[in-house]
Formats: sequence, structure tokens, C-alpha cells
Amino acid sequence: MGGLKLRSEQVRRIATAAAVGGGGIAGASALLYGVVIGQALLARRVIPQVVSPPPRADGTYGAHLPGEPVRLVVLGDSSAAGYGAELPSETFAAAVAAGLSQQQQRPVWMRCVAVVGCESRGLVPQVDVALRHRPDVAVICIGGNDVTHRVSVPLAVRHLVDAVRRLRAEGIQVVVGTCPDLGTIRPIQPPLRWLARHWSRQMATAQTIAVVEAGGRTVSLGDLLGELFYTEPDRMFSFDRFHPSGAGYLAAAQAVLPTVVASLTEPDVATPLTAALKAGEGVRSLQRAAAEAAQRPGTEVSAAQVAGNQHGPAGRWAQLRHRVWHRLPQQAAREPDRTEDRYPQEST
Repeated sequence: MGGLKLRSEQVRRIATAAAVGGGGIAGASALLYGVVIGQALLARRVIPQVVSPPPRADGTYGAHLPGEPVRLVVLGDSSAAGYGAELPSETFAAAVAAGLSQQQQRPVWMRCVAVVGCESRGLVPQVDVALRHRPDVAVICIGGNDVTHRVSVPLAVRHLVDAVRRLRAEGIQVVVGTCPDLGTIRPIQPPLRWLARHWSRQMATAQTIAVVEAGGRTVSLGDLLGELFYTEPDRMFSFDRFHPSGAGYLAAAQAVLPTVVASLTEPDVATPLTAALKAGEGVRSLQRAAAEAAQRPGTEVSAAQVAGNQHGPAGRWAQLRHRVWHRLPQQAAREPDRTEDRYPQEST
């Protein structure tokens, strides 16, 4: 089951759904091809190359708490690895692990196997390592490098779905933070910035459709920090003005964390209680839910049932939620309680 591929008709449907409304931008990209290529080359010269690995944050968080540790593995690219953070506690994986421990009042054993520069096709060896650790939940952040290297949406999504299916086949809950909006990156100027935003949302929409169909949950990252990135670049960006700083990674973790908690505490296919939903939440067709989520950062999309059925006239049902991470009163702004793992580092 882990090696299953998307059927060709599924790939076509996902790519079509992701491309809705893209004709105007595609035409613009043809007319401005020379300008865009020049800007892309300039952006690559301005953005520094990776010079050192991100800090390692592996270990047990909330080690003093009772109960068996929740086992968490984080996979993906530089955003999942926390490239640009100065301290282990500032990485995305550490923020998720510390928050999960605090929310569940249990220890959380976390291992980050993400690789800087990874495209979706690079998830294969990461999943191999993740499966050896027998996690309860896996968090994946991927897609930005597929967009910058112009990997086709169906191909990138196929690799992501293979990863999700392999993990789900072993009973592991999967939460995917979809492709961020690369239009917020300051070294990228218009019109390339507009194209980057369009391509990012295409990827995020397709990822959501495919991941939910494969049994996972998604959270849209989009331009989660767009306004703050523009108004407070020194605080929200790291030194390269491309990757987030510790404050940026914390905000991303705050968006993903409630869905990680829900994946461990709620049924895989929930029957929504309308009274418990807020404005803008509820049940949609999966394609509509994916399109809405791509426009609103922090939106969770998961499978749903309507009258006991998982599919309706427009395909699979999905539920949109806008959850908020509520910190417990006793949580202080300090280094998270972590016991560092002592084992040889494995290559992924």
C-alpha cells in the first residue's frame, strides 16, 4: 500500500482544480518571460546559499510530565528543519513539540528528519527514517522548493501523496503544512512576485486535495506572516531575508499545532457539529475547501461526513476549521523543557 501511486485521472483532476483561474497569469508570464527570468536570476544572486545546517532540536519535551511520550516526527524542507533559526528552541519542530507537550500535558519525543533544499521527491528517504521511529504523528512541510524549481504540480503532489500513504498505512496521523506564499519573499520583485504567489497557491490547493484524499489533514500556511514580514522584516526574517526567523517559525507552529492535537484526539473522519463551528467554517466539497484554504492562512482541511456519507455530488466532503492555539496560563516565555537525545546522527 505504501507504494501506491495516484491514478492518472486523479492527477489530472487535482491539477485542473489547482489551475482554476490561472489563465490570466499564465498569459502574463508568457508576455513578461524575459523580465521574470531576469528577476529570478537576480533573486538567486541576492539570496545567500545555505552555509550551515539548522540547529538540531531532537529530544523529549516535557520530560518531567507523566505518561508515555507522544512520538512526533517532522519531515520536509528548510521550513520544517528550521533553517535560519539561531537556537534549537527557535526551530519549527521544537515549537510544535513544546506546544504539543504543553497542550497534552504529556512528554513528547520529537525527531526532525527534514532536509534543507528538499523537494517533494526527497521525502522518500525521510519517510524511511520516520517509519523506523514508529511515530504517533508526522508533520510535513514541503512545496516551496518545488515551486522555485518549477516542478510540475502533479509530479510534486504525487511524491507527497506517496509519503502520506506510506505513513497512514502504518497507522500514523499525518498533518501537512501546505506550500507557503513565496510572494512574501522580499528579494522577489513584481511581476515575479505575483507569479510566485499564484504558483504557491496552485501548489497548496493541489496538496490539500491530494493529502485529504490520502487520509491526512492539511493546514494552509500561505502568507501567514505576510503583513508582519513587510512591516517587521528584521524580526520575522532570518539573516538571508528568505527564511523565517525564530519568531516566524513560532507563528507557523502556532497555526499547525491545533491540527496536530486534533489528529491525536479526534476521529479520522469527523461528523461536524454545526453549533460548534465559527463563521467561515463548515463542510464543503474538497475542491472548494482546498481553494478557500489557499486564500486564508491557518485554515485546516480534513475529511468529513454528511449524513454518513464521505462523498457528495461534487466529490469528497471536507471540513474547514480555523483553530487557535491557546497557551495554558502556566506556560512561560522561556526555553522549553527538553531532554536532548543521545544517539548517532543518521543521514536522511
